[in-house]
This record gives sequence, structure tokens and C-alpha cells, in this order.
Amino acid sequence: MMRFHTLRKCAVAGMLAVPLLVSGCGLFGGASAGKQPIDPPQDVRTEEDGGIGRQTGPSAPDLSKSGETAGMVTPITVYVKDRGGYLAPVTVNTVAKSEEEAGLRALERMIEGGEAGALPEGFRGVLPAGTRIGKLTIDREQRIATVDFSGSFADYNPQDERRIVEAVTWTLTGLSDVDSVVILHDGEPLGEMPVDGFPLDGPLTRAMGINLELAPGVSYGDSMPVTVYFSAISDDGDAYFVPVTRLVERGEDPAIAALRELIAGPTRGAELAGVMTGDVEAEAIAVDGDTALVDLRDETHMEGQPLPAEMLQAVVLSVSENTGAEKVQIRVNGSTNLVDTDNRSWSEPVSRPEHVNALRT
Repeated sequence: MMRFHTLRKCAVAGMLAVPLLVSGCGLFGGASAGKQPIDPPQDVRTEEDGGIGRQTGPSAPDLSKSGETAGMVTPITVYVKDRGGYLAPVTVNTVAKSEEEAGLRALERMIEGGEAGALPEGFRGVLPAGTRIGKLTIDREQRIATVDFSGSFADYNPQDERRIVEAVTWTLTGLSDVDSVVILHDGEPLGEMPVDGFPLDGPLTRAMGINLELAPGVSYGDSMPVTVYFSAISDDGDAYFVPVTRLVERGEDPAIAALRELIAGPTRGAELAGVMTGDVEAEAIAVDGDTALVDLRDETHMEGQPLPAEMLQAVVLSVSENTGAEKVQIRVNGSTNLVDTDNRSWSEPVSRPEHVNALRT
């Protein structure tokens, strides 16, 4: 049986799942209206009983079609700084009647010292206190969000500049109609960030990476980025995922390289924990239409034994991030007859979740 990382065994004893919200599949904690979950969990825990596999709000409405309807409670995912200094996605509920308004509410949660109780304990916004958000517009044909910052937006430390750009970009590209982001300051387009000159010479996309790091023994000039998801523990004891873009040796298939880095685990500090062990091997990844087919091998695993839920979830997040696939089908030792530690079946392809880390606030 595949083993948890030692830190995870100690920190998550008694917990069943990393909190995730999903549209289209029930494996991550919720299902969209009109769609049935695949083999839903038998034990649904509520916020009151402390279960971290819960969904903290209703499934997200289709904001792109909501027009001028009344605002609805909907989950939004914001990228904020955790106690280890990493940017992490955190899903919180807000009220919005359009995608633009949802984006504004997300950015407001990212202002340091903002709305009390807006973020879980131990997480902080990355936008300087006093930042104002003048306007957010979305060009749905071009799939570009343009945001205008003012106030104290430029009052940040130089070492935080890239983190701010990453957080804004990854938060807004989490909206359903947005693939790229343009940043304005006091109504004017920026060619570079105002403090340390980070270049903004075109629309920003997730291709810029997040929590960037260089793999051991790799040079910048001969590298390519892959983004993988490790885990961490919040101040409240909840497990959550952290994306890390690692620069690895160029030339290998990015999806396979990503899985190998996921298996290798974090490279520094004790803030992050790996979700897989060296017993696991990444054999192959093939994309068929909107589905990525992942073949893993683990000689210690016996068919029918539960696999760690967070391991399988991390594979879905990492593979979909690096292939663009909407769904992921996982096979272990050639079999899709898989069940996780939450007693959920993984025999069918799993959709990438729209929202992750619904932590307690």
C-alpha cells in the first residue's frame, strides 16, 4: 500500500480528505447542479463536526450567465500568503451577481489587513494595506481581465513584487471567462511593476508560474517549468494544497516531469509535505480528448487497498495543470479499480476541481 509522508501521518491523523470543491464530479466534495457525483462518499462531514472533506457553501452558479440577477452566495478562490511564505489558494464564500463582481470580491480579500475573518487563521493578503481596486473588466471574447489598482498599491517591499503579480494572475485566471490578466495603476497601463520593475509587457497568464523554485542541479538557461501540488497544514490543523512551479531540466514531457517532481517531494524547509513516496513510479501519461490518462506503478500496492485521497487529488491537480486536460483517469499497476481513504471510487475519470482548499475561517 502506498504510504503517507511521515509528517502527514502525524499531522492528519483522523482526517479524511483535503478540502476541495468541484464542478462536475463529487469526488472532491461537491457536484454541480444537474450532474450526479461519481460514487459519492459514504461519510459526509459537516463544518460543525470538523470534517475537512466538507463543502462550505453551495455549488457555484454560472456567473457568466447571471446578468443582473440578484447576488448569490458563491465560492471564490483567492491566492494568499501562508505562514511558510508560499502563495496558496483558499476558497471562501462571497455574494456576487456577476463574474466581474466575484473577481472584485476576491481581490478585496487579498488586501492585507482587510475584512476581518475573511481568511483562515495563518493566511495573509499580499496586496498592501490601503490598496484600492478601481475597476475590473472582463473581455470575454479575448478572455482577458483588466484590473485597475490605486491607493497604496505601490507601497510594498521589492521582494514581494513577483508574489503580488503571481497572486493577482492566478486569482483572476481562476474565473471561468479569464485566461490572462492586464494590470493598470491609477488608470494607466503598466509596462513594469512600480517598485522593482517586474516586466508587464503583455497579458499575464499562469505560464508565469507560482512559488517559483529551481530543481537541484538544473540551470535557469536549460530549464522548463512544471507546476505540482504539495500539501501543508493550516493553523487550525486542516490540510491544504500548495502549487509550486519547479524549473526542471528541459526536454522531458512536462506532464511526466511534473509527476516525477511530485514523487520527489518538496525541496526545502518543513512547511510543505510530499503526498507520494519513492515507491511510486510515473510510467506514462497520454491525453485523449479532454482526458489525461495517467499510469502509475507501485510494487508495494495490492489491489483493493485504499490509496491516500490527498495523493490522488494531488495527481489530478498536477496533471491537469500541466496538460490542460479537464479530466484525469488514474491507473495503478494497470488497474482503475481504485478506492481512496475516503471510501470514494476512482474507477472513472475525475474532473479538475474549480475551487480548492475550503478551509475554516
